[in-house]
Amino acid sequence: MPQKICGVIPARLASTRLPGKMLLNQTGKPLLQHVWERVAATELFDELVIATDATEIFQVAETFGANVEMTGEHVSGTDRVAEVIRRRADQFEIVVNVQGDEPEIDRGHISKVIESLLVVPKAQMSTLAAPLRRWESIAATSCVKVVTDSTGRALYFSRSVIPFPRDGFDESILLGPSPWRLHVGIYGFRTDFLLQLTTWPQSPLEKLEKLEQLRALEAGVHIQVADVDHPSVGIDTPEDYAQFVERMRNV
Repeated sequence: MPQKICGVIPARLASTRLPGKMLLNQTGKPLLQHVWERVAATELFDELVIATDATEIFQVAETFGANVEMTGEHVSGTDRVAEVIRRRADQFEIVVNVQGDEPEIDRGHISKVIESLLVVPKAQMSTLAAPLRRWESIAATSCVKVVTDSTGRALYFSRSVIPFPRDGFDESILLGPSPWRLHVGIYGFRTDFLLQLTTWPQSPLEKLEKLEQLRALEAGVHIQVADVDHPSVGIDTPEDYAQFVERMRNV
């Protein structure tokens, strides 16, 4: 039987670098509406839901016809997704947490996250990685790197340089496929695993790196990582949003 799939877009009003970004509307539409329409157009989900704890977001989402639900306050988007899924846990086998600040998200990225769980039965969670080819990005702590085994199973995620070039970085290393991969933050989960994961306490490595996927990895969970050729473009700063508005004007 085909597995039923739910997509959840967690959306919060607070944002350190760009307050209220979900409701910015210089394009004529709120940012969240761009995300909703883009994801809905993929037709990859049996149900798509916006999950928010903000009344303002709830009201705006209703105006553009989204399926939206209120949640309690949560420390992470994953916890917010889990609250929504607990209400319908017997309806879906797979859940995808779609970032609410990526209005140009690639359909192929979402598809690969789903496919990873469909074709690797042992995987309980899935995500993506894109090649890094500039040392500035490889060394940046804001860029989360991932290392996998030969089958694509995640070995570790870190803000540090992994793998580390013991003999120093040389441009010649990048003449072939890059050994460095950027973690692209979209997640797929098997429903039963998601509901377990969000009851576990933070793990020691998660606390150190401030990366919630390490909670699963430290517990021995199989996270399958699929390769994509480019990262997603998120809206994190006023500059990011201004560039997005400009791209929309040129469409």
